[in-house]
Amino acid sequence: MDLIIGHVIGHGSSGAVVSTATSISSGEILAVKSADLRRSQALRREEKILSTLNHPNIIGHRGCHVSIEGRRPVFRLVMEYAPGGTLADASSLDEPTIARHARAIVDGLDYLHSRGIVHCDIKGSNVLIKDGEAKIADFGCAKLADDVVAVIGGTPLYMSPEVVRGEEQSFAADVWALGCTVIEMATGGRPPWRPNDASTLAKIAFSGETPEVPEFLSGSARDFIGRCLRVDPRERWTAGKLAGHPFVAAFGFGFGQAKEVTGRTCSPTSVLDRGIWGSAEEGFSEDLSSEPVERIRELCVESFVKEDWECEEGWITVRDCENVRKIGGIKCGDEFREWSFEFCGNFSLQRETGENRGVR
Repeated sequence: MDLIIGHVIGHGSSGAVVSTATSISSGEILAVKSADLRRSQALRREEKILSTLNHPNIIGHRGCHVSIEGRRPVFRLVMEYAPGGTLADASSLDEPTIARHARAIVDGLDYLHSRGIVHCDIKGSNVLIKDGEAKIADFGCAKLADDVVAVIGGTPLYMSPEVVRGEEQSFAADVWALGCTVIEMATGGRPPWRPNDASTLAKIAFSGETPEVPEFLSGSARDFIGRCLRVDPRERWTAGKLAGHPFVAAFGFGFGQAKEVTGRTCSPTSVLDRGIWGSAEEGFSEDLSSEPVERIRELCVESFVKEDWECEEGWITVRDCENVRKIGGIKCGDEFREWSFEFCGNFSLQRETGENRGVR
């Protein structure tokens, strides 16, 4: 493929280098992900899925090729360029704009699910804007729904309870993430849960609670989000059913033009910026333990390192429990940090560091 590769603009979740590029033959500006051929398995898997898709609300596949760069073979995935930034780049959006973008994501998900594909990493920074239309991007974590050996993927704070627990990652998990993304649009690009630590992930997995829905949204918007955020995945509406919800029903593809995202803008590949919210909020695809507590440890081990464990502030009470049973711990440097859970209807967390220990 005849391309002039431009400057590097980021790095992908699989380690791919992301650049702009220009087609010599057509002059079209494109986005390119590149990875050493020997370490390009994840990028080639992403290309294989993206190459089968053709939908106005999904970022377009433009091809792939292997080129020689400094005597080493490099695999390149060439994609549509979307200059309007991502949903995560915006301040809080007005409700009609949220509805338009939500409908675009719903339509994209309905198309993906009809083809047996689970995206696994829906969030604002993975939705691009081009000509006012929202487009789902970054298929680095995507998998076929019937792929029983696929590894877990996604961004922890957007994972549904069953995914955090390691039970399943199905179409319903994408719908949960959609609900979180609508909240994100309404609140100005913030993740649906705070903070990004193990207590939050444990809360997602075991408490039965859902993200707080902004009260300033209309009843229709709150109901739409509620249909997405059912704790039981069997009770969540499908993408196809959500397309008929009153909140988004009037905003099918081609209805006017959604507002271009304002604020800081970036290339379409900025959805892969690993520094947007911190380690526990990044998308990834890894082999994780099937044990719930061990999975929580692995999902946010980097965020543990950032904690000030001697500080008396920042404790979060999930639920009180008199008898706490220790079932997990983390070794970080010279410190041993323990998390304890009681799964008898109540739920509590404990952390320990040297002589400082406590239960909240």
